Amino acid sequence: MKTLWRCAPILVLLLGACSEKPTAAPEPTLFNRDGAFIVVPEHSPLRTKLKIGVVEQRSISEPLTIPGQIEADPGKLVKISSPVAGRIVAIYKRLGDAVKAGDPLLSIDSADVASAFSDHSKAVSALRTAELEYRRQKELSQAEIAARRDVEASEQAFANAKNDVAFARARLSQLGFDPDKPAAAAGRNVVVRSPISGRVVDMTAAAGGYWNDPSQPILTVADLSQVWFSANVQEKDLSRIEIGAAGDIVLNAYPEEPISGKVFSLGEILNPDTRTSTARIALQNSQAHYRPAMFGRVTFLTQHPQALVIPKTALLQNAFDTRVYVEVGPWKFEPRVVKTGVQAGELAQIVSGLKAGDRVVTQEGVTLND
Repeated sequence: MKTLWRCAPILVLLLGACSEKPTAAPEPTLFNRDGAFIVVPEHSPLRTKLKIGVVEQRSISEPLTIPGQIEADPGKLVKISSPVAGRIVAIYKRLGDAVKAGDPLLSIDSADVASAFSDHSKAVSALRTAELEYRRQKELSQAEIAARRDVEASEQAFANAKNDVAFARARLSQLGFDPDKPAAAAGRNVVVRSPISGRVVDMTAAAGGYWNDPSQPILTVADLSQVWFSANVQEKDLSRIEIGAAGDIVLNAYPEEPISGKVFSLGEILNPDTRTSTARIALQNSQAHYRPAMFGRVTFLTQHPQALVIPKTALLQNAFDTRVYVEVGPWKFEPRVVKTGVQAGELAQIVSGLKAGDRVVTQEGVTLND
């Protein structure tokens, strides 16, 4: 029994020692603060996570997308009107019909034709009378019978008569008649012909109707073998577009058929209401695939030749600003506010806050925030 009691304290000590838990190793420090700087100590796991990149200066492209629409070339679109008032006898072409330059489009029966022939006949008669009088006065002057002022007056009347005949002939020619043919043979119908080759794209009258406003078009003929895509460039983007700039066009009607072209014209006058200028791209349209008034958009890749860029993953956003962590010493970082510009792919342009050659945290920078 004595031996047993002597061993009891030893057993108690042994059991107590076995019941104590082992002490856990302290977790390594991620980073320390040194005033405004952050220092990552030697054994911090952040040293294997943080990635460092260099601020580079390079040329980057930025897409600029602008809405626009297809337009006919104004130099190849003619609104056909009648030179005289009268009844439309016939219309020889219909909407969509192809025409060639010189093809008859319509015929109008007009009393103005008879009036034009009458004016021509009167002018010819007046010319003959004026010529005879001038010759007579000239002969009298040579015989020293007529006064010089009478000769000069007859000469002036003769010149005026010539001008009247020339005007009357021009009027008949404008109406499509031969001034040397008699009025009875010519008839009263004025035939209006197409001045260009193309297609009839608009019509506002029908045969049998009376047309009394020569300023209003009856037919519109357009050559659509080449059309324009006109994009409305905002004032703030004008410096990014120039003559010859390449653009990719996507029309709403054909979203799977992109078209490439170059700017051949950039408007020099700004629209005061929309604050835009027009950039035009010529498109070949021999198959009449593109129709005027089709909407679409064009995308230009504008260049920034001397841009400071960093990966977008280096940017850290908060409620007030954008910042990056700049390495100012070995594993010593300074938080710095930056202003960004163009976002191009995986890169971001830095407008202010950094300079070329600066080293910044490009990955896991968020772990440096408190």
